[in-house]
Amino acid sequence: MLNVVVLIGRLTKDPELRYTQSGKAVATMRLAVDRGYTGPDGQRETDFIDVVVWDRQAESVANYLQKGRLVAVQGRLQIRSYENQDGQRRDRAEVVANQVRFLDKAPTSGGAPTQQDDLPADDDDVPF
Repeated sequence: MLNVVVLIGRLTKDPELRYTQSGKAVATMRLAVDRGYTGPDGQRETDFIDVVVWDRQAESVANYLQKGRLVAVQGRLQIRSYENQDGQRRDRAEVVANQVRFLDKAPTSGGAPTQQDDLPADDDDVPF
């Protein structure tokens, strides 16, 4: 069986970092991913996809990414069930990231991000 998702998109807001009771880091973020075609009105359609990142990579994402940054995510699709406040069962689709690549540089004092081929995805690869 195969469950592989590859996305390239921009963050819709800053990643949110939290820690589980056992101390494991988890970051959540939402990507805006344009579809490869335009709709009937001539506008490009966009999907908004929730992404979950774990461990040291979660801390890197939270420390180095912010709203608007361009990233590539490789991972797997997960459907999670939960009960809302009204007791109704809900399902939520999200991508659990195995790898996150930063595709642009952080903006400098209000400027737009600039293109970069490849930046480190986790602390082991950070050169500083």
